[in-house]
Amino acid sequence: MGKGITYTAKTPDADGLIHYTDAENAVWRELITRQKQVLPGRACRAFVEALDVLGLPEDRVPQCPEVSAVLRECTGWGVKPVPALIPLDEFFSLLANRMFPAASFIRAPEELDYLEEPDIFHEIFGHTPHLTDSRFAAFTEAYGKTGLAASDADREMLARLYWFTAEFGLIETDEGVRSYGAGICSSPGETRYAVESDEPERVPFDPIEALRTPYRIDIYQPLYFVLESFDQLFDLARSDLPAMIREARRLGDRPPKFPPLPEAKSA
Repeated sequence: MGKGITYTAKTPDADGLIHYTDAENAVWRELITRQKQVLPGRACRAFVEALDVLGLPEDRVPQCPEVSAVLRECTGWGVKPVPALIPLDEFFSLLANRMFPAASFIRAPEELDYLEEPDIFHEIFGHTPHLTDSRFAAFTEAYGKTGLAASDADREMLARLYWFTAEFGLIETDEGVRSYGAGICSSPGETRYAVESDEPERVPFDPIEALRTPYRIDIYQPLYFVLESFDQLFDLARSDLPAMIREARRLGDRPPKFPPLPEAKSA
């Protein structure tokens, strides 16, 4: 963790509910209130409208069963609370079976602005709105099925595809380029940076290029891929992803657009 804070997964009770403290609910309230003020004019209309469909509470951390109830009505998906980090086999299996794994803890007040591990705010606020869209839901399911059957090396490349779409994707709209990725839409700083800054490069989405492009998790992205529409993700769900991975590997990785991680100082 960035500041050495450690988190413990919250365990649901017999009814599938998690009992968050008043302090944890206050963190959710601050996060969602702040982020909803940042999104207009920066997040795509589809994301904002999907938030309205979900109807997430603003005064407390939402419960996975209540989010699942809405998603099931829209696309047949659900949400399962999990520890922050789960084995890849479990991650891909859940997606392949239309269950989105949501880390059950919420960040501490000291880490409101940045968290290396995904927490429930990132998972629920950032990821689940798009699962109300059948195109995005189909892509996520296909991604899970591909990852479940993939080798470890192929999974590393698939992680790039997910990173540059579901996590840090942009989309062209009638109002201009807007964000839709969960990593952007759950971060006030990156929401502004991804759409408004002159620093990053924004290029048309190409799945093979995304598979070839390295990334770092601890910086604002130097490169964003821009969808024409979510139909591209739906088309990708029906494509031969393993063949795309083979072609990306044949072409080789693109040079990183970021400096290497600083070396850890020895004691």
